[in-house]
Amino acid sequence: MLRIAKFLRPYWLFFSLSVLLLFGQANFELALPDYLSQIINIGIQQSGIASPQPAVLRASQMEHLAHFLTADEQARALADYDLAQPGDPAAQAYLADYPGLADQAVYVLRPGTSGPQLALSRALWAAASLEQAAAQADQSPLQLDLAGLPAGADIWARLGAAQPAQQTAFVADLLAQLDAQGEEAQQQGAIQALKAEYAALGMDLGARQTAFIFRIGGLMLLFTLLSGVCAVAVGYFAARAAAGVGRDVRAALFRKVESFSNVEFDKFPTASLITRTTNDVSQLQMVTQIVVRMGVYAPILGIGGILRAVGKGSSMWWTIALALLVLTGVIAVAFSLSMPKFRLMQKMVDRLNQVSRETLSGMLVTRAFNRQPFEKERFDTANQDLTANTLFTSRVMVIIFPIMMLVLNLLTVVIVWVGAEQVAQASMQVGDIMAFLQYATQIVMSFLMLSLLFVILPRASISADRIADVLETQPRIVDPPQPQSFSEPFRGEVEFRNVSFRYPGAEEDVLHEISFTARPGQMTAFIGSTGSGKSTIINLIPRFYDVSEGAVLVDGVDIRQVRQAELRDKIGYVPQRATLFSGTIASNLTYGDRDASPAGLDEALRIAQASSFVAERENGLQAEVAQAGANVSGGEKQRLSIARALVKKAPIYIFDDTFSALDYRTDAALRRDLRQAYREHTVLVVTQRVSTVRNADQIVVLEQGRVVGRGTHAELMETSEIYREIALSQLSAEELS
Repeated sequence: MLRIAKFLRPYWLFFSLSVLLLFGQANFELALPDYLSQIINIGIQQSGIASPQPAVLRASQMEHLAHFLTADEQARALADYDLAQPGDPAAQAYLADYPGLADQAVYVLRPGTSGPQLALSRALWAAASLEQAAAQADQSPLQLDLAGLPAGADIWARLGAAQPAQQTAFVADLLAQLDAQGEEAQQQGAIQALKAEYAALGMDLGARQTAFIFRIGGLMLLFTLLSGVCAVAVGYFAARAAAGVGRDVRAALFRKVESFSNVEFDKFPTASLITRTTNDVSQLQMVTQIVVRMGVYAPILGIGGILRAVGKGSSMWWTIALALLVLTGVIAVAFSLSMPKFRLMQKMVDRLNQVSRETLSGMLVTRAFNRQPFEKERFDTANQDLTANTLFTSRVMVIIFPIMMLVLNLLTVVIVWVGAEQVAQASMQVGDIMAFLQYATQIVMSFLMLSLLFVILPRASISADRIADVLETQPRIVDPPQPQSFSEPFRGEVEFRNVSFRYPGAEEDVLHEISFTARPGQMTAFIGSTGSGKSTIINLIPRFYDVSEGAVLVDGVDIRQVRQAELRDKIGYVPQRATLFSGTIASNLTYGDRDASPAGLDEALRIAQASSFVAERENGLQAEVAQAGANVSGGEKQRLSIARALVKKAPIYIFDDTFSALDYRTDAALRRDLRQAYREHTVLVVTQRVSTVRNADQIVVLEQGRVVGRGTHAELMETSEIYREIALSQLSAEELS
């Protein structure tokens, strides 16, 4: 993936915004369990009372609390409160919330106090516990010796009447039993006592509870909405970035492939290049989007969930650690099993693509030889190999999700089981258990998202490497650093000077010390047996390959010292296999010269002997041409291919066995008109027909990559045994005379 990281740089702004939005989305979602915990703990269980610090306290209750406070603690408590007597103007502001102020003195907490006083909260809990123990001595969890206090109906009167030593010992015993229950129990006990105190003052606890639930619930709705907005925005930015990366990679691949010579096309077959440009780029585009959305979001959600879960239930951290350990092992095993298969998958896609192309393009041949069963078996083999490989990887990856759900469900059971014990011991609240459970779910879901990322990353990584292999391939044929230019006026003389050539990776040369000169105004023809090197010589002129030894010169300039575009601009090339593009006849003819005039098109069609069949078509030049020229015959396709080259009006024309699809009469007429119209041009012709080269100014006879004869038809009939054998095999002695 790092090999193509440069394509991500133009979209750094989209990626940065996505990361910020994902951070916000994760934090919004991580806040929801905490708010749910507050609704359960504070809103439902505590009637909306969040702090054990009393906002108001009856004066009589403050006297009771003094039994459980030291002198310093009592002084500090009184310092934070103001005493409000019934009828005081200062008490009027609190009457609406605390109607009990109308007939009794209360202590009101001063605004801006430094925080809850734990000693006062503990005393409040101790006072409530003592009253409960006195009222329900047989059901109280506290072990208090109430009989040791003086007799009386009121527990506070009995405690006040006790001897100081007895009173101190009793209070110390009570506080020790309460402190043994833990800080959480102390806070909850203080809040329950505070609820009773507020009720005694006439507070509407139901309204307070409803207001708190609505306020926290509103925040949850707001955070949910903000999370959704962030998710939509991230989806937009991720899609824009991924689509842009896919577009840029495809464009880079196309530009790179356009610069390839035949050497590179031998290395990367057409089927493989198609797969890399389509399927591999799609894999890369998909993983870019998913990495942005999940690769960043999942770690933030997982790490944040772990931190918040430990904060809610530090004693249950081991449950999440055990679940993560199991999930990590499952993902590691699945990854190790699937990675080798992912490496094979794209090669199998290449193979399937290749077989499909060959089967479709060769359908007529297949039917002619009744080889449909063989082709079906060949396709089925490639298809079944890919299917089996895909099924294996899919099964390995699919099993991750049920395992994760099983782990999540088991984790839920363990959390509820352990949490119930914590709640029974008053060390945790129900809301904290619910929040811890939701955080555990978020953590597992983050691992689920990461596992999905692990499913597609291996294949995308391989696709990225395949794309990088193409992009990093340096073409063998490149423009020189300081190119030369052809002199003007350009003549078009082509010279081969001691040229030898071998294909990359071959052990022997296919051309050996080829030397000849093709001059303007002349037709130079190449003839020889199959495999003698005729087309190889032709491919060296436009630099489809570069010579191994020697040099090819055009107007005295080595073509390796000239820009490829300038060289090919001087050449009108007609390949051995005629190729037309989908569009119209006119669009194909103007492929080499977009500014060609209608008169130029008509002249090219006339010379190529194509005017008649073009005129017979309903729309003439605007007649549709199917892909690869499927709706025209082989001869018509060849003549249109020749006309396309003639429209270019290039100084040099190359016809690579172009006339083979033409009948003899059309061939003769075309060569006659071509010679008359292009008297000053250099014409090079590869052919198997002696009739085609009889009138050539120079005939080069090839045999096994060597020049074995050169001259006119008459000269070669006298001097070249090979040429004479070829000629007599095609024409009679009378026709050759």
